[in-house]
Amino acid sequence: MEEPPPTTVPSGIPALEATTPSPRAELAQLLVVTGMSGAGRSRTAAVLEDLGWYVVDNLPAPLLTQLAGMLSTGPGGVHRLAAVVDVRGRELSGDLVEMLDVLREAGFEFRILFVDASDEVLVRRFETVRRPHPLQGGGRILDGIAAEREMLRGVRDRADVVIDTTELNVHDLAREVTLAVSGGAEQDMRVTVISFGFKYGLPLDADHVADVRFLANPYWITELRHLTGKDTPVRDYVLGLPGARVFVDRYVDALDPVLAGYRDEDKRYATIAIGCTGGKHRSVAIAEAVAAKLRERGARVVVSHRDLGRE
Repeated sequence: MEEPPPTTVPSGIPALEATTPSPRAELAQLLVVTGMSGAGRSRTAAVLEDLGWYVVDNLPAPLLTQLAGMLSTGPGGVHRLAAVVDVRGRELSGDLVEMLDVLREAGFEFRILFVDASDEVLVRRFETVRRPHPLQGGGRILDGIAAEREMLRGVRDRADVVIDTTELNVHDLAREVTLAVSGGAEQDMRVTVISFGFKYGLPLDADHVADVRFLANPYWITELRHLTGKDTPVRDYVLGLPGARVFVDRYVDALDPVLAGYRDEDKRYATIAIGCTGGKHRSVAIAEAVAAKLRERGARVVVSHRDLGRE
């Protein structure tokens, strides 16, 4: 039986041993981010990090093969990996198009996200920060832009997604990146609902603070004093008080436009703090109820009881 020909790779690029697509390459996600300097690559990388991607910035093209080997579908592995490749590492970069071909032949599936902008806008952005273009040399900014466009022409032609940032602000770009990597599905916010006691101070990272000291304090009921808002007798007592359930329903209603506005402004995290005197009874029960209501409306919620267990 005739031996199969060896895998041919461009000179200077490490060969990949895999000849059959690896299961992790089929299931994990690899995103190559590139594009014009000044078009928003750094902002794109930051958005991807906020969305839970493992991001490697300024990666020389030959290292893509080794980086792809980090992908895993197992617990604790890297499931979503974004590599930002650009002209800053041009001394080591080799030919990115050839490197992408090697990855594809080795069975690694990936997408290319290319950020671009008009020459006029790119010039203005470089002049605003008073920095030269990476390929400018002794010429003008426009000379560097023209050289970079020529270098990246083949990659842009292969891009799965091209985002033109000419008319976009940072929030618009974040939305475009989110849509590109989520397949159009809306990304839920991550909401932390934290209970606390006012006697120990306000949580420093709270976006919103609600005071539930208007409710009667279970502390003054002997059989409830040693329990917490996580215990059924206290929870039922607190939520059975006049105005308690009305407060929970209306407070969550009031949070709806707030959380929607945060999403529009690219704020993906929110902390809602619910306080009572000691952070043991009322705030705990109400925080759990608010979190449950938010989950019913599709939010990703984590509950934390900061002062539970304090004397």
